[in-house]
Amino acid sequence: MLLKFYAQNYRSFKNGFVFSMEPDPNQKDQNYSILSEKVAGKKYKALSAGVIYGPNASGKTNIIGAMDTMRSIVLRGNIRDVDKADSPNIASSNLSLIPFADSSSEPVSLGVTFVHKGLLIDYSFSMDLGGFVEDDHPRKILSETLSINQEEVFSRSEKLSVNKIKVIEPLLNSTDEMSSSGLQKLAENGLVSTGLFLNIGFRAIYSTKLYDIIMEWFTEKFMVIYQMNDMQLVQRFINPKEKTIYIETTLNEAAKEFGIHSNALGFTPKGPNGDTVLSSFIRKGEKGIAMPAEFFESYGTVRFINEFPLVIRALKTGSVLVVDEFDASIHPMALMNIIKIFHDDDINIHHAQLIFNTHNPIFLHSNLYRKDEIKFVERDDETHISSHYSLSDFNDSGEKGRRKQEDYMKNYFISRYGAIKDIDFSSILEKIIVSDNSEVATDG
Repeated sequence: MLLKFYAQNYRSFKNGFVFSMEPDPNQKDQNYSILSEKVAGKKYKALSAGVIYGPNASGKTNIIGAMDTMRSIVLRGNIRDVDKADSPNIASSNLSLIPFADSSSEPVSLGVTFVHKGLLIDYSFSMDLGGFVEDDHPRKILSETLSINQEEVFSRSEKLSVNKIKVIEPLLNSTDEMSSSGLQKLAENGLVSTGLFLNIGFRAIYSTKLYDIIMEWFTEKFMVIYQMNDMQLVQRFINPKEKTIYIETTLNEAAKEFGIHSNALGFTPKGPNGDTVLSSFIRKGEKGIAMPAEFFESYGTVRFINEFPLVIRALKTGSVLVVDEFDASIHPMALMNIIKIFHDDDINIHHAQLIFNTHNPIFLHSNLYRKDEIKFVERDDETHISSHYSLSDFNDSGEKGRRKQEDYMKNYFISRYGAIKDIDFSSILEKIIVSDNSEVATDG
């Protein structure tokens, strides 16, 4: 269960942002669909969903990109570049693209707070990556902190400090033969300037079990989809070769509800390396033929069918599903139904969460989203710096007040919430057309 994600100096967010999935304590008029889990006797609450609005190039995708980048760094355990990335998010594999594009060399920070396996986990690190596209800069992890149940387990900056707090005692490795100072010295000697202490020293010396719990969340529960094509959507988090019922039976039930044209859909082998392709199965007389789904189905249908297993996986496992432009080429009615399912306490029993960015204003409605679930991003025209805020940040009174039955969509289009730009191509097109007409007149 994601509580918050935060970043500093990540691309257009030079001044940082905190993407919160915690309910606004001041919002009392829409008290529904709040996820809740107990940790050490204390109840933690989270929102079921979040939708991000903003104009083109405002930085919406950079929020999702920051999540994807942190996930990538944590899973590989270092801040070195990689030749083969598992995401089209170039910044996750070429870290010199992360810093804000100016002449400064300010640190980049990434952090996340979540609940998993009965633990409240807060993990963050900051990095010296140099300036934008400064590939030859000697990189260094400046700080790294892990806290469990609001108690610091380790911190790393100029010095390394490891605390054997009571909450992780059952998870500690068996190190009775060595003193605490001896373990600390061993850990310090193993520090690498570009390597995460979590993945190396802490895992090997202090707690493999806690490391595994954290990695399980990043690997299995933090499903971040950054501009991925259809097959990558499925294969990154779901193995279609596993003949699971939701890939076969439920997938086809959803496809028929969506308006499938073929007799059935499924995944067929493609190539010697075990890759698969989404296929339409067509009955022709007594025989059936299989062909790539995009040859037979609409693009919207193919995209939906590839995304639907991710929705099911999130709901079945209580994962966080974060998708860049989840609604692209999919009918709003289908998306509205999925949003309502994430808000349905009788279906979303495992506390799954859905986060996506969009341009479609149809989701700006109090029957779909709480005010604190509606997020905005805007970018300053002069500084090119992005800022992030929530609809619930606006006061309940005054010129920008938000009433219980307020028309969110109308207010968005009259720029009451910001994060929208007037766009007028008429002058550009007029110049071209007038110029063309002048040339024609001259030639004549």
